[in-house]
Amino acid sequence: MGWLGELNLQYRREGERTVALDRHHGPLRVLQRLYPEGDAVCHHVLVHPPGGVVGGDVLAVQADLASGTHALITTPGATRFYRSNGPAAVQRIHARVADGARLEWLPLEAIAYDGCVAENRLHFDLAPGAEMMGWDMLALGLPAAGAHWRHGSYLQSLTLPGLWLEHAQIRADDHRLLDSPLGWAGRRVLGTLWFAAGTALPGARAAALLESVRELIEADAAPGEAGATASLQAGATATHEAVVVLRVLAARVEPAMQLLVQAWSRWRMQAWGLPACAPRVWRT
Repeated sequence: MGWLGELNLQYRREGERTVALDRHHGPLRVLQRLYPEGDAVCHHVLVHPPGGVVGGDVLAVQADLASGTHALITTPGATRFYRSNGPAAVQRIHARVADGARLEWLPLEAIAYDGCVAENRLHFDLAPGAEMMGWDMLALGLPAAGAHWRHGSYLQSLTLPGLWLEHAQIRADDHRLLDSPLGWAGRRVLGTLWFAAGTALPGARAAALLESVRELIEADAAPGEAGATASLQAGATATHEAVVVLRVLAARVEPAMQLLVQAWSRWRMQAWGLPACAPRVWRT
């Protein structure tokens, strides 16, 4: 028997303020509710006190955003999927974003430890007029510490009904995927950032989002650049008329996360006219 952690988040608008109510069961809860940008945007920091997810554990987050609300949800540290003796460790995220609401789903990275059997299932329902930005960062093992990912599996599922469906089964022994230049190319960190809307984005708006993030990619790949970004590969595309996606492959989490944060900052200003307000837990 594993841990069952459930968290229900309800966002509603009261005047100019996004008000958040939460209920939890088990070891999953809200650590902080903050308003660093004023009343309109609620920053939520979610925490799992046991510190890791093992076989048989299930973490489930349900979020409902009413019209006119804006929530930014993050975590204070990595989600760690530890070795399993058989059962899967499961994380399920399901958010419903109403017309006129905005969601930013920005957790820190997930780490797949050697021997883990893990499932990470993300599901976002966007009503017409709803918009969101989200990212997902997966690190396979801890190569810098000599803790490589040689056994186990990781199921990654990302669903925006009618807009985007992605389902990937990653196995530690699948070297054609992990080491091929057509796959992960020997890197062990994959980052994905997306901007999505409940209705089609105007062509000029989507093009501007793509252009701004491609400028960042080109700057990282500029001749003469060295250091952490040298082993980073990235690309941006519009996978659907309502979705723009940035992909990053890297040898380490830090350069990939740095690029995602920079892209998120640009998109936030371009799409919503909001300057980046990075949660302070990212700096501790």
